[in-house]
Amino acid sequence: MKTKHFGQLVALSALWGASFMLIRVASPVMGPNVLALLRVGAATVTLGILMRVVQHRWPVGHWRELALLGALSVACPFLLFAWAALQLPAGYSALLNSTAVIFGIFASAWLKEDTLTVRKLVGCTFGFAGVALIVGLGPVEPSATVFIAAAGCVAASACYGISTPMMKRALTRMQPLEIAAGIHALSMLMLVPGAAWSWPQAHFTPAALGAVAVMGIVTSGLAYWVHIRILSHVTPVAAMSPIFMVPLFGVAWGHLFLGEELGTGMFAGGALVLVASALITGFNPWQKWLDYVDAKP
Repeated sequence: MKTKHFGQLVALSALWGASFMLIRVASPVMGPNVLALLRVGAATVTLGILMRVVQHRWPVGHWRELALLGALSVACPFLLFAWAALQLPAGYSALLNSTAVIFGIFASAWLKEDTLTVRKLVGCTFGFAGVALIVGLGPVEPSATVFIAAAGCVAASACYGISTPMMKRALTRMQPLEIAAGIHALSMLMLVPGAAWSWPQAHFTPAALGAVAVMGIVTSGLAYWVHIRILSHVTPVAAMSPIFMVPLFGVAWGHLFLGEELGTGMFAGGALVLVASALITGFNPWQKWLDYVDAKP
């Protein structure tokens, strides 16, 4: 993997880490259905403007494929994580989100978009250990509601993992921006009925609207486009590697902006997560330095 792509993946993990904090701000106020619709709507408008600027046509002929990808990678995960945020701390949702890599590894192998290797499986083990240290696995009062919310997070993560190799295949037929815009537009239509039902109970505070704007424009619209562009150059499993770094940034943003206490496992967990990402993606920063040294006369 090129250093440029690895750096972009790290930047994406920083953005997606912030999204779990923003969901916790907006979901209790607006409700999951309305939050999901407004987030996807803002992303659709952002990507639609970009489509206009670069003069891309909407991929209408591929609407069935894009509808499936939209349901798996946008509509269902956004709604499930927004609902889970009513019951679980942001760190728990971010931790459970990391299971997407496992689903993605096996889905990619099944679709023959990637291969299972010992290195990748070891990387996943390091990643799970790292996020567990970062989040700290603090006590949450067990209940049926909490269990169902956790199951919802795992289901959302499974959708992410399964959709990534399918997205890789779609890149042979469409441009990254066309895919990003298409899946968000169709997901918006899917979310309208639920949002219309919940709209009378929603409250639109400045903080909630600001959180939705950041999520829709940046962490969904622009970030998804960048992610799909990276996916066109790397394997599906490598493209999912930022998921392991999401809890690292999620905890950091919570400390900086919400005054949340840093766990003792923050630094050790962060180191494990970086090792895991390098193992899964095959990125080796030292190799470039060694190649440079060897090439010198």
